[in-house]
Amino acid sequence: MIISKTPYRISFFGGGTDYPQWYLKNGGEVISTTIDKYLYLTCRYLPPFFDYKHRIVWKFLERTKNIKDIKHKPVREYLRYLKIKKGIELHYDGDLPAQSGMGSSSSFIVGLINTLTELRGFKLTKSELSKKSLNFEQNILKEVVGSQDQIACSYGGFNSIKFNKSGKYSINNFDLSPIDLQKLNGDLVLVYSNQSRRAHDIANSYVFNLNNQKKKQMLEIQNFVITAKNFLKEKKFEDFGYLLGESWEKKKELGKKISTPYIDLLYKKGIKSGALGGKLLGAGGGGMFLFYVPKNIREKFLFDFKKNLIIPFSFETDGSTIIFNSKDRLNKR
Repeated sequence: MIISKTPYRISFFGGGTDYPQWYLKNGGEVISTTIDKYLYLTCRYLPPFFDYKHRIVWKFLERTKNIKDIKHKPVREYLRYLKIKKGIELHYDGDLPAQSGMGSSSSFIVGLINTLTELRGFKLTKSELSKKSLNFEQNILKEVVGSQDQIACSYGGFNSIKFNKSGKYSINNFDLSPIDLQKLNGDLVLVYSNQSRRAHDIANSYVFNLNNQKKKQMLEIQNFVITAKNFLKEKKFEDFGYLLGESWEKKKELGKKISTPYIDLLYKKGIKSGALGGKLLGAGGGGMFLFYVPKNIREKFLFDFKKNLIIPFSFETDGSTIIFNSKDRLNKR
């Protein structure tokens, strides 16, 4: 039996520039971090004692004799891709809901590939895991998704990820002390909007216009990354917070589905309650809202949002990991 743990991520700046439709022509860069909220997958070869061959447990319980009958698309297609002949039992558990803007779909893909590779007796490097995840989600599943989430969830940490026109990418860790990271982390508040959406559907409404009608906005979004990197270097965290709001306003110009009247009201409430800035995470339309709230204002902010679900979190650095392998345990006896 294999158990994997893969983090969710928060994207601060540059979202949109990580779509291949953009960066293969213009380059791109994002700033993101993984957090201590995880997606867990438990997997084993299913013993041949049942009247079904595969058992997949997510929001549904699936028991099938054939891979083609599995309804969970990523599981079905990856088992097909691997040409696995044995029966599989797979359980999915997540600390956060799907479709919440936290990179959950890519976190699942990363965890799935990591888990099934380990089950087959192989281990992947962080680089191999991120590249296999990108290829599977974008080229095999044909999802309209960016490239930052698969890399962030594979590697972990607070980083900038730069995308070159060649398709290659580089990961750069910020030179921030644990105290600095704790200070920044402590001023961030994650609020659930109570609205979910499918990132593929939202992104599909604007991604293919990035290089023409929306190029001006995209270049400005790309420039926010440069400014944010300077603020981090100079430890101007409150300026970093204000910039989140400026970036969010610019991102809304990319498409009508990115925000909603409810989301706009939630943001205005956050600013009125003391936040310096904030942004909706992910492609847009719903999910989690991130606010930058200085500690001296935090009490008022939390009081004003007492009816909303606040998600406490800390930055993490490990990325996707295998936390249990029954074969390893047996070998140690």
